[in-house]
Amino acid sequence: MTEKRIRVLVAKPGLDGHDRGAKVIARALRDAGMEVIYSGLRQTPEQIAAAAVQEDVDVVAMSLLSGAHNHLFPKVVQLLKEKGMDDVLVVGGGVIPDSDIPFLKEKGVSEIFTPGTPTSTVIEFIKNNVKKAVL
Repeated sequence: MTEKRIRVLVAKPGLDGHDRGAKVIARALRDAGMEVIYSGLRQTPEQIAAAAVQEDVDVVAMSLLSGAHNHLFPKVVQLLKEKGMDDVLVVGGGVIPDSDIPFLKEKGVSEIFTPGTPTSTVIEFIKNNVKKAVL
């Protein structure tokens, strides 16, 4: 029996033009055995939600440095729910003030990873919290 791999959409919402961190995370998740789809830069929440549906992902991992996380991350969560994808684990990362993290979690982002977080921490969090039945 073939084991189903965790499918992750790594996405860059908004006008942020830096994707080094997203690419580091994408590579680390791939090296950990996950199937990774990278959205590319400057995606709208609608594009991210549509890609999540199209790719039937288990996880949406967003990276943002522009400061628009309090608007864009919850919007993606809302759109995923509207599309019936409330079983998708949503995580975020970037330069996000500690004071914003409780708001983002309240809005449905399961975890926020800030600069300096080891990639192993992100991998373990995803493995331990993925919501869909991954066999």
